[in-house]
Parts: sequence; structure tokens; C-alpha cells
Amino acid sequence: MKVFVVAVGKPRNAGLAAAIAEYEQRAAHYWPLELIEVREEPAKSATADLVREREGERLAARIPEGAVLVCCDPGGRRLDSVAFSAWLQGEREGGRDVALVIGGAFGLAPSLLARAKWRLELAPWTLPHELARLVLAEQLYRAGTIVRREPYHK
Repeated sequence: MKVFVVAVGKPRNAGLAAAIAEYEQRAAHYWPLELIEVREEPAKSATADLVREREGERLAARIPEGAVLVCCDPGGRRLDSVAFSAWLQGEREGGRDVALVIGGAFGLAPSLLARAKWRLELAPWTLPHELARLVLAEQLYRAGTIVRREPYHK
């Protein structure tokens, strides 16, 4: 089992980039983790729909064949940390790879959302995609500590 975080763009803010890297490194101690970043479409060059479509094509091309596709998207399933860790552990026990996808500033393409096994809501608010990546990385780390019954999760 491998966890793929497939995201649009690289974190631009140095402090946020460092926090993301820290939690992704921590999460990698619990889950085989691969980070895949695709180029962000310049927003000035097209409509929001076209940006989503172009970024969606790039994301879709990088999602590993056979991976369980979960799109991080507002309005998706809300899982608490314990439920998320149980789901992720179930995928590991089943030997299934997981691709967690984070879109860009305009979200994910409808074609990608339609392919997803399910959608995961990271927060009830709209998050900038860099912050969504930090939240996801922290939750992957937390899920590992929950599965191993380590004291991080209180």
C-alpha cells in the first residue's frame, strides 16, 4: 500500500512550505508516502472552468493506475481523525494504494470528481489549496499515530 498526495502547485509561502514538509515527513514514518505536484494553470490565462479542466487533466495523468481515488473537495464526506485513520488502515490491510487529490485555486475538475471513489471534506470552510495540503499532511501523520496508539492524538 502506498499513499499518494497529488496536488496542484508547489507551496509558495516559505513558512507554509516548511510546515507542509514537516508533516509530510512525519506522515511518511507511518505510511509509504509519495508526493506528486502538477503545474498550476495561470489564472489570468483562462476562465475558472478552463483552469479546472487543464489542471484536472494534469492531475488525472499522474494518478497511479488502480489507486483508490479520493478527491479533497468541499461538500465531501466529513470524517473525524479516528474514522479517517480506520479507513486508511483498512486500505493498507486490503493492499490498496490511495491517491488523495488536492485541486488548485478553483478546485477540481468535474471529470476528476466523477472518477473519485468518494470526496473528502477537510474542513467546513473553503481552504486555500496550500493550507488544504497542510491539513491533509497533518491528518495523515495523526492517522499514523492513532493506528499505532501513540500519544500525539488526544
